[in-house]
Amino acid sequence: MNRLSAFSASGRFWRGNLHTHSTRSDGVLDPEEVCRRYRAEGYDFLALTDHFIGAYGYPIVDTQPYRTNSFTTILGAELHSGAMLNGELWHILAVGLPPDFAPSDSPNFLPKPEQETAAQIAERAVAAGAFVAIAHPQWSGLTLADARTITAAHAVEIYNHGCATGCDRPDGSAIADLLLTEGRKLTLIATDDAHFSEPDHFGGWVMVKAEANEPEALLSALKRGDFYSTQGPELRDVRIEGDEIVVDCSAAVSVVAIGHGTGAKAVHGQSMTRAAVPLARLNNSPWVRVAVIDAAGKRAWSNPIWREGGPNPRVARA
Repeated sequence: MNRLSAFSASGRFWRGNLHTHSTRSDGVLDPEEVCRRYRAEGYDFLALTDHFIGAYGYPIVDTQPYRTNSFTTILGAELHSGAMLNGELWHILAVGLPPDFAPSDSPNFLPKPEQETAAQIAERAVAAGAFVAIAHPQWSGLTLADARTITAAHAVEIYNHGCATGCDRPDGSAIADLLLTEGRKLTLIATDDAHFSEPDHFGGWVMVKAEANEPEALLSALKRGDFYSTQGPELRDVRIEGDEIVVDCSAAVSVVAIGHGTGAKAVHGQSMTRAAVPLARLNNSPWVRVAVIDAAGKRAWSNPIWREGGPNPRVARA
């Protein structure tokens, strides 16, 4: 049996948002109020990730004063440097940055020829201890050629709620699946990208399995892949048993197994809390991920299970 590590690791699940903005960049609310609202909505942790450009003073906002005995914060930023193939500036999410992370030469939202590349700033962020993700691929107009250059990233945003409400471009699955097919051991995160200027908050989050609701424990679990992403539905176990992938979850109407190329198979029903999806239609894909859909159309997404060579590889980096 091959089980995702999030469901075999010790600890419990903690709910958190990894992509959020405040008045320290282009958000509407000040950092204290942003933290208060997430805490009031029942979140266990939050990463405030304001835009890391010169126009905003390259902010890595100190949210430590807003922690409580039941709510924690992780320092981070949305990094910008270098141009994508469409000529626009890169957006790289970095959670777990040190306060003294060195700025790039990014005075505003326009790329400069002499800037470090997105690949270079992502590598610096990982070396500094951050969990790094490629932000909102669909909104950015990201191509596969662009995405291939970011070799240090841990994850891709599979869902960005702000991009859903603001421009109907929330999806990262196409880029993520192509990178997985090329053998990249990536995970998948759902985020808000909240600015509080529209209903862009409390719509997508991660459930992280860790021993404690503390920044280092959460970061380590994120880097290991011990989490799943959701808009509401719960994943309780995801495992391969023989020629099926078995999913335990909250009440669902569809459970979908997804692999490379055209490989996919769905099981449908009413109030399903367990589904066994045959893998024959996945065309011997070396990786399989799961989407669970409830009666309201809300989704949860597992990280991929890698089938070759036995146990699920870990995705941790330095």
